[in-house]
Amino acid sequence: MTDPTTLGIKTVLHPVADLIRAKAVYTALLGTEPQTEGPYYVGFDVAGQHIGLVPGGGPQGMTSPVAYWHVTDIEARLAAVTAAGATVREPVREVGAGRLVATFTDADGNVLGLIQDQ
Repeated sequence: MTDPTTLGIKTVLHPVADLIRAKAVYTALLGTEPQTEGPYYVGFDVAGQHIGLVPGGGPQGMTSPVAYWHVTDIEARLAAVTAAGATVREPVREVGAGRLVATFTDADGNVLGLIQDQ
């Protein structure tokens, strides 16, 4: 059964050690230059997906890629996954332009993310 409040994985963030080298590899892989570029983040928009490079794992301390599910109600979705046994890693917070994000871990310790655009 498909839940219409979950819009699918549209964003994947990758922690990288060397942003310049990673940018070159992802540019070659994706066949396009980044649409967002700064010292703390490089982002590519390709085929309806956003691929982000986060130096050093960013302030959230990412140690592996994090897939972000886009949802229509982030608070309700976070409550649903925690009621099902997930653990909140980062509570809902705004990251700019009305975008809300949160992360949680599943029962196996995998980190997953949620995004809601206002």
